[in-house]
Amino acid sequence: MSLELFDYQESILDLLRQGFRDGHRSQMLVAPTGAGKTEMAIALLEAAAKMGNRAAMLLDRIVLCDQTSQRLQKYNIPHGVMQSGHWRYRPYEHIQVCSAQTIEKRGSFPGLKLLIVDEAHQTRKQTVEFIKSNPHVKVVGLSATPFTKGLGGIYSNVISSVTTKELVERKRLCPLRVYVAKEIDMEGAKKVAGEWSQDEVTERGLKITGDIVSEWVKKTHEVFGGPRKTVVFCAGVAHGADLAQKFAEAGYNFVSLSYRDDDEYKQQAIAEFAKPESTIHGLIATDILTKGFDVSDTMIGISARPFSKSLSSHIQQMGRVMRSHPGKEFALWLDHSGNYLRFRDDWDEVYEAGVTKLDDGKEKVKKEPTQKEKEAAKCPKCSHLWPSASDTCPACGHVRMRRNDVAAVPGVMEELAGASAARELKRKWFAELKFVCQTENYNPGWVAHKFKEKFGSWPNNIHAEPAPPSPEVQRWLKSRRIAWAKARKAA
Repeated sequence: MSLELFDYQESILDLLRQGFRDGHRSQMLVAPTGAGKTEMAIALLEAAAKMGNRAAMLLDRIVLCDQTSQRLQKYNIPHGVMQSGHWRYRPYEHIQVCSAQTIEKRGSFPGLKLLIVDEAHQTRKQTVEFIKSNPHVKVVGLSATPFTKGLGGIYSNVISSVTTKELVERKRLCPLRVYVAKEIDMEGAKKVAGEWSQDEVTERGLKITGDIVSEWVKKTHEVFGGPRKTVVFCAGVAHGADLAQKFAEAGYNFVSLSYRDDDEYKQQAIAEFAKPESTIHGLIATDILTKGFDVSDTMIGISARPFSKSLSSHIQQMGRVMRSHPGKEFALWLDHSGNYLRFRDDWDEVYEAGVTKLDDGKEKVKKEPTQKEKEAAKCPKCSHLWPSASDTCPACGHVRMRRNDVAAVPGVMEELAGASAARELKRKWFAELKFVCQTENYNPGWVAHKFKEKFGSWPNNIHAEPAPPSPEVQRWLKSRRIAWAKARKAA
């Protein structure tokens, strides 16, 4: 079959080409998991090959090289694979799929004109050195989470023209229904470079294994009427093995995967899980499933590996269950790690507006919500994440009592006194900002950023058709432009 791109993918590639024409030799293509970054990369590789140029895609895992080669074969595109002992070693082809380790050993790539780096946020020293020492090679980095410090020194331009919210609205991705479950207690845990140590996380995760299993049994039956395909992000190898045993004792087949298993075993387990009538109810792993895992009918994700600052790991994990599939209206996210509340503000921003710059400081240790804030963030009846700007739980219909003295939690709850009038005011501003955005042809993320600048929160669950701006909105926008101009002049 031939490769056909969606309109938003074509637009992204047009922006990349314009970036090269503008003099950006190395660019970062940012798009959510499920946006089709591999297809966009293949389109770039094929275009380069048709012009007689050599092009390569660099991947850091053998299984990813195989998957990319299979995708190229699907579209009948000639290529070779540069990986030790690979059966498709064809160095004469214009397109090469390369393992990072193989290229690092070679040290060079004669005649290369285009290099595409997969998962570019995970910087490798040799790859960075290759990019910087080969100024004649155009480079495109691919990432859904480009938050690694130093990326701004490697890539000079960011292309991010589609957001997670837009892909959900297009039904290219599925929304999450989040339940805040019993959390792994990390109070007082040792940290290494700002992140909780693996030993501490594993030890503490083992203490709530039974709760994780019982919560899954309860929710999969309440929501779906029975077991549904699940991925579990555990706290460590021992935690994964304990979870698999506890699930088995409850009558369910969960397979734990880790770095201790050989690649063939892991591939066989994932292949069995991918079957429509799989005998495996769930897969358990720490980070193996965050890259190259594409089983779209996975309905449930369990977060049981707390992160103190790794927003990228949190987003990558959620992306595993958000892929669309026929008949899949949403995916469940059972949060035993505390990550959803810990990163909620940053996730809301990425969800709404995407990523517009590198090295923006998102990967910092996050302040822990208080116990009061954690309780206020979930429905007291079913533990579903409480939506902002609503008094009714979307899962069970529980209505919370209106009070004027509710403590405000950033991005979670708002003052309920006059809440109806406040919501209407926000809806009005949202509609008028959308009108300005469309009229001025701004990036879609501009609306969310301006809304937050005005009200201090993202426009979650606010929907409105564009409306001409009132004098009040026009005056405010003018004041923002003046302030920006003054700040620029002072700088």
